[in-house]
Amino acid sequence: MLYLDNAATTPVRREVLEAMLPFLTTRFGNPSSHHTVGESAADALAEARARVARHFGMRTSDVIFTSGGTEANNLAIKGIAIAAHKRGKNHIVTTPIEHESILESTSYLERIHGFAVDRVPVDGEGRLSPDALLPALRDSTALVSVGFANNEVGTIQDAAALVTCAHERGVPVHLDAVQAAGWLRLDDTGADALSIAGHKLGAPKGIGVLAIRGRIPLEPLLHGGGQERGRRSGTENVAGAVGIATALDVAEAEREESAARVALLRDDLIRRVLATVPTATLTGDPTWRLPGTASFTFAGTSGEAVLLELERRGVVSSSGSACAAGSDEPSHVLLALGIAPEVAQTAVRVTFSHTATGGIDDLASAVAASVAAVASGG
Repeated sequence: MLYLDNAATTPVRREVLEAMLPFLTTRFGNPSSHHTVGESAADALAEARARVARHFGMRTSDVIFTSGGTEANNLAIKGIAIAAHKRGKNHIVTTPIEHESILESTSYLERIHGFAVDRVPVDGEGRLSPDALLPALRDSTALVSVGFANNEVGTIQDAAALVTCAHERGVPVHLDAVQAAGWLRLDDTGADALSIAGHKLGAPKGIGVLAIRGRIPLEPLLHGGGQERGRRSGTENVAGAVGIATALDVAEAEREESAARVALLRDDLIRRVLATVPTATLTGDPTWRLPGTASFTFAGTSGEAVLLELERRGVVSSSGSACAAGSDEPSHVLLALGIAPEVAQTAVRVTFSHTATGGIDDLASAVAASVAAVASGG
């Protein structure tokens, strides 16, 4: 089997498992406990926090461990917005192509707390320009929240330019970096808050990070024992924190080499599919694209049927976001890019791992054969 749904989740890396094992066995203590077992866990948690902070270019105290990317996005958006609401800020800016955790968080603030939300349109390749962002900013804007890289089509935003634009109006910026982590630098955007999820880069499911600069007021969503400096109560997942720190260390050490290598594979696949499948159309930006993501529509087919044909040929992939799996509705991302609903439902997304090395001839042939089988009705 060839697994090509790495944007949905990745296998846990050996280095990560080995680093986590002591904190699931011998060093199992609660880091809030004031005895040697608890203090051992607390020391490991502090070390993991410092390692994560370095990858974000932030202070150790800026790192909040969460249960994953969805919680990190919820905490960033709701926490920053509700804290800012006390200062008369009641407006949020985002885009219509964001992950459901951003769209639903902003909708919640709209419904329950009376926020105004501007969802600024992107261009046909999924890019948000500073020129489009600037008119949406107001004196009452509490936050701009955008995805550093889109989870369905792989389009990368010019995050530094968007941050500069927002900061000129005194507005903080949150970047959903869940898909970007491991592929792009996280320490040079100037963003005020970034979210990542461990299971996208070789750590287990159930651990994530919100890195938020200390100057940004944040209202906690979880209340209780005051862990994470009062910003996220609950006994910390020490093993998970060690795991995500290790995954970030390994990914950053390999990032430049793996990004360059995988981007060549991605481009080769795109070229071959577009050349051999007459109905194939690339979605997302052809240049500003994650190294591991190739996304297509195949007009006149069914994306789900193509995926089934691919799996019959030993290739496992997806049609888009795993968080929308099972939905019969066309992708909100593709609709926002101006793609017709009937074409959006033909989407297929291929996402490579950081360790991918070849096999593009066979993969392109499998895609072409799968599309042809569906188009011919069998």
